[in-house]
Amino acid sequence: MTTAKAVFIDFDGTFADRGVIPPAHVEAVRRARSNGHKIFLCTGRPKSMLARNVQAVGFDGLVAAAGGYIEVDEQVWSDQRFSADLAARTISVLEKYDVTFVLEAPTAIFGPPGSRERIHGILFGAFPGDGQGPSDILASLQIPNDLSNCSFGKVTIFDSRVPVPVLAEEIGTDIAALPSSITGLKERAGELYIPGVDKSVGIAAVIARFGIDQSDVVAIGDGANDLEMLAFAGTAVAVEGSPKALLRLADLVIPGPDREGIAFGFDALGLTRPEIRPVGPDAEEPERVW
Repeated sequence: MTTAKAVFIDFDGTFADRGVIPPAHVEAVRRARSNGHKIFLCTGRPKSMLARNVQAVGFDGLVAAAGGYIEVDEQVWSDQRFSADLAARTISVLEKYDVTFVLEAPTAIFGPPGSRERIHGILFGAFPGDGQGPSDILASLQIPNDLSNCSFGKVTIFDSRVPVPVLAEEIGTDIAALPSSITGLKERAGELYIPGVDKSVGIAAVIARFGIDQSDVVAIGDGANDLEMLAFAGTAVAVEGSPKALLRLADLVIPGPDREGIAFGFDALGLTRPEIRPVGPDAEEPERVW
């Protein structure tokens, strides 16, 4: 029988195509779990940016905010936030350069006045003819009077005339930058996060609590913020078209979500194949159990 695996799946560009989840991916998760494997969503998005249909898929747990937030069985295991000083420096620099951004927390995302309209225009440009992707990103957006009262664990930048790494440099210590994990956004977009917080850190915390060996971890992703988790995993899976650094780590390369890549990958790794157990010592036909 196949050793039970812990599988961690990125969302944008891996599990979902522009916010749309293929039914075959939901079925693959169901079958893999019925075979005894644990399946986790491992995303750069905060929990608040995940639509209800995503949370209803039936994952064993959630690693969100690129490793900064962990939730299993509705229990929060980790929720890392910017310090008050770092948050103030970050907001000050972003507002100075009129950056289009949101501050991400598990319960909501927060933006300055006018950000809803600006983000809507950017996203509908990135997702032409497709309203679902933009809709699920904007659903939890709040526009408070004062951003300084907001507690958050990560920042998504949708548009900046100043390169995102330069913004991070001006903010100063205790900040790091990455390209955007949202498929379709270009070089003017990116993410700001707490150094040392990445998806592999979240995965390590999960498997330690479950007593799962690192060699039994499968990580599947397509973007720059998936690099650490693919390097950490016993089995690394990259999506076609991923950055070269990811492809070099990959033990398996799968199609994108528009071609049901998760279903393909789960089958290739034996996660969704039926277990074959003999009915009895003299049985001619085995019993197949999903």
